[in-house]
Amino acid sequence: MINIKEDKDLNILNHSCAHLMAQAVKHLYPNAKFWVGPVIEDGFYYDIDLGDIVIKEEDLPNIEKEMKKISKDGKRIIRHELSKNEALEMFKDDPYKIDLINNMDDSTVISCYTQGDFTDLCRGPHVETVKVIKHFKLLKVSGAYFKGDSKNKMLQRIYGVCFTNEEDLTKHLHMLEEAKARDHRKLGKELELFMTDDLVGRGLPMFLPKGYIVWHELEDYIRNKEIKLGYQHVLTPCVGNLELYKTSGHFEHYRENMFPIMEVDGESFVLRPMNCPHHMMIYSSKLHSYKDLPIRIGEIAHDFRYEASGALKGIERGRHFCQNDAHLFVTKEQIKSEFKNVVDLIFEVYKDFNITDYRCVLSLRDPKDKEKYHPDDEMWDKAENNLREVLNDLNIEYTEEIGEAAFYGPKLDVNVKPAVGGEYTLSTCQLDFCLPAKFDLKYVDKDGIKKTPVVLHRAILGSLDRFMAYIIEETKGALPVWLSPVQINVIPVNNEYHLQYAKEVYEQLKDAGFRVEIDDREEKLGYKMRESVMKKIPYSIILGQKEVDDKTISYRKYGSEETNTLSCKEFIKLINDKIKSKK
Repeated sequence: MINIKEDKDLNILNHSCAHLMAQAVKHLYPNAKFWVGPVIEDGFYYDIDLGDIVIKEEDLPNIEKEMKKISKDGKRIIRHELSKNEALEMFKDDPYKIDLINNMDDSTVISCYTQGDFTDLCRGPHVETVKVIKHFKLLKVSGAYFKGDSKNKMLQRIYGVCFTNEEDLTKHLHMLEEAKARDHRKLGKELELFMTDDLVGRGLPMFLPKGYIVWHELEDYIRNKEIKLGYQHVLTPCVGNLELYKTSGHFEHYRENMFPIMEVDGESFVLRPMNCPHHMMIYSSKLHSYKDLPIRIGEIAHDFRYEASGALKGIERGRHFCQNDAHLFVTKEQIKSEFKNVVDLIFEVYKDFNITDYRCVLSLRDPKDKEKYHPDDEMWDKAENNLREVLNDLNIEYTEEIGEAAFYGPKLDVNVKPAVGGEYTLSTCQLDFCLPAKFDLKYVDKDGIKKTPVVLHRAILGSLDRFMAYIIEETKGALPVWLSPVQINVIPVNNEYHLQYAKEVYEQLKDAGFRVEIDDREEKLGYKMRESVMKKIPYSIILGQKEVDDKTISYRKYGSEETNTLSCKEFIKLINDKIKSKK
């Protein structure tokens, strides 16, 4: 999907379309007053004060009709520059524009744009004439507090999008519908996977029984892989003493993203935003020899970050999440081999989940930013060159991005490109010379001298929550059989004649370890089958008189109209093979 905000021509066109919409709203609702109308990633919006009038979705076509009328009239869009006093006089009856003007520096060049009978305060730029604003669509309307502050008045926000031709608009609208169909928040609710409630707290999702099955399967999957690779798993507290995070540097560099300090019995505590300080302390609890290294400490860890409310998105981005985290304590000689092992594990997991659309990014510090990054040029140069050398030796294609490193070291980010929406980081591996020194970590080398280990911070699934959101959206909720909360649905054609046999089949499948349901409701077969499809259950077993007589089962796979018949023993083998293959 095109990022309209970053496309120069579409940005200008959409900003101009926002003004066109405002002009149409002013024609239809003469008392309307306007706050701001910025361009966003997928179009534009305008915040409007309409007094007691409430615009509904069904009112949008009428606004579009007026927009088309104004566009057809073809007025030129003219820019005017004003002094601050002139601007205050021009918009003296508009409290929203007065607020904007009063917050401008006296040296600011103030401009406004006029198109026919409509003038609005704006920096611009705009297209030359409303005539070119033809291919647009108003998408939705919602509420938005003035300045984003809940203490202020609630305004109405109308969203829209505009393109240079009808083909691109149609394509974009199709993508929006596809995004809506794949949205993990919608699917999570429909499939009863997770829920949120403001009484619990924004950004604090709760996994329902079916969702927790998926979560637990992912946890077992990655933990088993890590155990085979020599990881040792631990459990550490969700809170930590403030001094722990001052020692690590997180409080200095990350405090704005941390929950407020809690004072208990004369001590200061915080909810942990990440787990590395705890794992540093576990390493430091005893003296290590070079023979012990590498030491790989893993944890499925509960973390808490104070994300901005506007950034919250279901289980993809919340204020509580569970990281598939690990810290590898290595010698300098082991950096390359351990980093390679982490990369191999990432791509092995991606192969299992058929993740093919991704790119690797070497995230580096911004040398000019003395606030965000640990101030040690020699350490940074060494760490970045180490990581760059390893990536080159492994023949991994990557791009470099300045200013995206963690505050303590550079990292490899693997950014996935989901079916809808922009890319985001799923997996990461960070090289750290900084924290081991801060915590004075040591090991005794072969020469008897105490040396400081290097740490690799890595997360393969990222957070289980975000990974689950990604898989839900990629599959449209039709999870592979090994992940599906309900793997098989047993449906008797007629309860009077076939329910007893259905119960026998159900018990056999349950004893085989499958997650299975039986639909024994007094409903028609077609209704039960449709509901099984709506629940996206991988396999539906249909049992009628023929199956009862032959002691067989007939099944239909999700997404297929074909019905196959097997013995129950053969079906159990089929499902076990599917689960084992992780396909």
